[in-house]
Amino acid sequence: MTAITTIRIDHDTLPEPLSRKATDAVTDTIEAALRDNGITAEASDVISHLKIELPTSQLAAASTVLAGMGLI
Repeated sequence: MTAITTIRIDHDTLPEPLSRKATDAVTDTIEAALRDNGITAEASDVISHLKIELPTSQLAAASTVLAGMGLI
C-alpha cells in the first residue's frame, strides 16, 4: 500500500491568472503540471479549498512544481 499525502490550497490564495479560472480548469491545470513532471496526482475542488492527493514518495517533487506555480 502506498502512503498518500493531501495538500489543501484555499481558493483565496490562488495566484493570478489561476484565480480567474473556473475551479475545474484550475484542478485540470494543476494535474497537468504535475503529470508533465512525472507526478501522479488527483486534484479536486471541495467547496472551501482545492485538494491535491498524491503518493507521499512524490511530495518533494510535487512541492517544487506547486511552488513554481505560486501555489505554495
